[in-house]
Amino acid sequence: MRINLPTWLTLFRVALLPVMVVAFYLPFRGHNIVAAVVFLLAALTDWLDGYLARRMKLTSAFGAFLDPVADKLMVAVTLFLLVESHHRVVESHYGAALPDHDWFGVVMAVTAAIIVGREISISALREWMAEIGMRAAVKVAFIGKLKTVMQMVALTVLIVQHDAETLRLYHVGEFLLVAAGVLTIWSGLYYVRAAWPALSGDLDRRPEERDDS
Repeated sequence: MRINLPTWLTLFRVALLPVMVVAFYLPFRGHNIVAAVVFLLAALTDWLDGYLARRMKLTSAFGAFLDPVADKLMVAVTLFLLVESHHRVVESHYGAALPDHDWFGVVMAVTAAIIVGREISISALREWMAEIGMRAAVKVAFIGKLKTVMQMVALTVLIVQHDAETLRLYHVGEFLLVAAGVLTIWSGLYYVRAAWPALSGDLDRRPEERDDS
């Protein structure tokens, strides 16, 4: 199998994940900035590999399989890092003043579960729709792209701010992540609605193809 440039970029994105994890945890000055830069670099390759594949017509079955897997790994790993470190981050700032129930932590954990659960569910939905020849009915829509952008912004803010002197912008990142969670639910329902005729067994009534570009 010959690996083309877009697929190499996708593999590079996967390889950046352990680098981000190490930078996130190592206690050197500016480690949060390094982790955020690595995350943004991975996000950039996500856009670039798709652009090159379309522009240069460098598509492959392996690349089509690996690209969404790399995207979901990047988001899931980052969410796990942030949820795991949240209590420690808040405790280091509030100390004894920290309430018994960290509701911000609960909200972040629930939001992360919603995002990861949606990604798994919609991936399974797309795979099933492809098997019955209706993959185009659940192609990426504008709401899905907006959700992705919101996620990237929220995760970048949280990565940078998890080791900041104040939590003001960290809480902004939490709010953005919740907004991304709302868009995640919205986009998930959008795809389920598009696939509902097939899911309900009415295969003669195929969903209309949408152009949300």
